[in-house]
Amino acid sequence: MPLPVDAAMPFALTGAHHMLRESVRELSERHIAPRAAGIDETEEYPEDIFQLLKAQDLLGVYLPEAYGGAGMGVLGACIAIEEIARVCSNSPLFLSVHLLATRPIEIAGSEAQKQRYLTGIAAGEMRASFSTTEAHAGTDVGNIRTRAVHEGGEWVINGQKTYCTGSPFADFIAVAAKTDPNAGIRGISLFIVPAGAPGFTIGRTERKMGMRGIPTCELFFENCRIPAENIIGEQDRGFMTAMLGFNQARPGIGARGVGLAQGCLDYAADYARDREAFGQPIAGFQAVQFILADMFMAIEAARLLVYRAAAMVDEGRFGKEEVHFISAAKCYASDIAMKAAVDGIQLLCGAGYMKDHPLERFMRDAKQLQIIEGTNQVQRSIIARNLLNL
Repeated sequence: MPLPVDAAMPFALTGAHHMLRESVRELSERHIAPRAAGIDETEEYPEDIFQLLKAQDLLGVYLPEAYGGAGMGVLGACIAIEEIARVCSNSPLFLSVHLLATRPIEIAGSEAQKQRYLTGIAAGEMRASFSTTEAHAGTDVGNIRTRAVHEGGEWVINGQKTYCTGSPFADFIAVAAKTDPNAGIRGISLFIVPAGAPGFTIGRTERKMGMRGIPTCELFFENCRIPAENIIGEQDRGFMTAMLGFNQARPGIGARGVGLAQGCLDYAADYARDREAFGQPIAGFQAVQFILADMFMAIEAARLLVYRAAAMVDEGRFGKEEVHFISAAKCYASDIAMKAAVDGIQLLCGAGYMKDHPLERFMRDAKQLQIIEGTNQVQRSIIARNLLNL
């Protein structure tokens, strides 16, 4: 299928983007990198990192200035996420989780919701999470069973969710529930559920392979009552809003992949220069050089895909017609993150398998990126369906 003439949309990084990169890189290397291994080892929620990002006004980097943000859009968020992810995979979740949780409100929320919740996120006075997944319904969103009924001027929610990242620390969670149980995806609505809502409890914390510093939990709703005005957008239109939100947030997942992969390359290259074998640094061997060269090419390609997708989102181009570009960015960048981690470990040989070096942690963290916010198999299906006009 011929691509649109503007498919290879050029984008230009401004001086503000370069300044953002430099400042976040310096911040990450000085303050976040020394904490990364400890966060993973102890599964400690990095409150100090949240406060650091808050003090630097980075939490609202992507939000409009009208709501207290920096107005740098998803592209600005991706640059910041990438630089943090170079040294720590947990810490950029303070941006990427909020990016996903706030998209539905910015897309379809009322002005009152935007003023309260977007402003709260930008100021670091609120934290948020997003929940659609249920034990029997991950990708199959239309099969969720959590139910919301309008009753007495309130919404009453009953059901159970799983894999909700950051939920124990969230001030509110954007939750998908069925308002028409017989209508599939056309019967889903989105709601803002405050942390203290009666009937809402957070269940056990999952034991994860990677991304261990930000807890992922079950959610329980037992006659949970929230105000009527907490519905996001129109009733029964939540699926479309959620999908558009995913489209806007997926470049952020790609940015995490690019940053993680770059961190692997940086570490592997430094190791190759220092490690000697057969009388010379292993960097002098062609086999090692080819591994590093392949990593570099793939990361550069992934970065360009992510930046283009982010720029498209910022232009308002994130609907069905453009979604294959966004899916390509998320899918390719996360696949490259996993490959860079595996290849980096191979370059370090036995040392790479040891916790003394960060690459085994990077590998465990990279795997999550291939699964969350739509598995990479789903992304490939989206790409193919658009290319084939299905």
